[in-house]
Amino acid sequence: MFVFVCVGCGAELTTALSQVALPVHARQTYGNGAQLPVLMEPGTFAVDPDPWGGPWRMWDEIDPGEAEARGIYAPVHALSDSAPGASVIAPGDIRGTRLIPGKLGGACCGLDGADGPNMACEACGLPVATRVDDCSLWQAIRLSPDAVRRVPADGIHPVRLSWAQLAEKGEAIPPFEPIATWGGPSGSNHYWSWSPRWEAAAGQALAHLLTASQGEPVEVPGGLAADVFQRALDTLLPGGPAKRRAVLAGPGRRSPEAGADILLVPVHPQTGRTWTPNGTAAASAYLVPLPLGVWLWLVSPQPHLPVPASGRIPQDVLRDDPLPLLPNYLFRADRETLQHTLVRLPAVRSPWLRTILDNLTQATSAHLF
Repeated sequence: MFVFVCVGCGAELTTALSQVALPVHARQTYGNGAQLPVLMEPGTFAVDPDPWGGPWRMWDEIDPGEAEARGIYAPVHALSDSAPGASVIAPGDIRGTRLIPGKLGGACCGLDGADGPNMACEACGLPVATRVDDCSLWQAIRLSPDAVRRVPADGIHPVRLSWAQLAEKGEAIPPFEPIATWGGPSGSNHYWSWSPRWEAAAGQALAHLLTASQGEPVEVPGGLAADVFQRALDTLLPGGPAKRRAVLAGPGRRSPEAGADILLVPVHPQTGRTWTPNGTAAASAYLVPLPLGVWLWLVSPQPHLPVPASGRIPQDVLRDDPLPLLPNYLFRADRETLQHTLVRLPAVRSPWLRTILDNLTQATSAHLF
């Protein structure tokens, strides 16, 4: 556990926090006017290895060697030139700070952080953090890596859960959820949608599935996994019989059968490490990472409605439970997350995969994103 303090005066700026993996959806922009919840769980922080926010440099201003040194292997519109390594926390965990007047950025319904740090240390006035809570953005505070430092919190030792414990007690993320909108003349509202967290997770996983395909058709497991991935794979990859097969693998499941080229596996929510199989059968398989909560739902989907434990409902009893709420459109992976992941995979330098990346905008006409 750590407490973050101001480098200028040493004042404490946060509660005691334990480090976890950065959520896949940390950089997601979702919908139009959507009111997204807090990104980080209370009492946790995650380090973002990539720069975030301005100043920006256009792609034609960057030498290819510099881009590759930063882990970027294909062109992007622009790259952030800010300092990497910001620590991301929940807004409720900040202490001893105040907002800086006039640092509104390009805000619509809140703060978007476009003007840089908008929170200062209350004790000495040093800009130390950026609060983000605008519409369509996940609410978070990003502690500036050059303005804060972390010190150990005495006497507090978080427990790192094993894979077996996560498989048994981990919280599955439902694929559907209500999305709140900002209040208008008629008041606040919400609509039922595919989960933004699922869309971001699918964007990251799809980048890896495309890489693992080696340019050949891929088949994923039926059911919800097919709803999430198969349509995009069939559209972006060549047609024909599937030559590569993806299966779900992970803790608590039997070893992947021989012939599985790709494994959809969970990521440890505390360490960020990808689960790896034992044995030689799956040693050469490509591991596609999924957030633990998404993976848990894929391997053990929950029913939409309860069913009788035994027997049938009596004939003279009228059912009045509602039908399951479902989105009125097919699943769409988050394109920005897909692009963000794909340009950071060295395989994107392959001509066939670079062509897919260049044509992602055209895929919008197929309603993939």
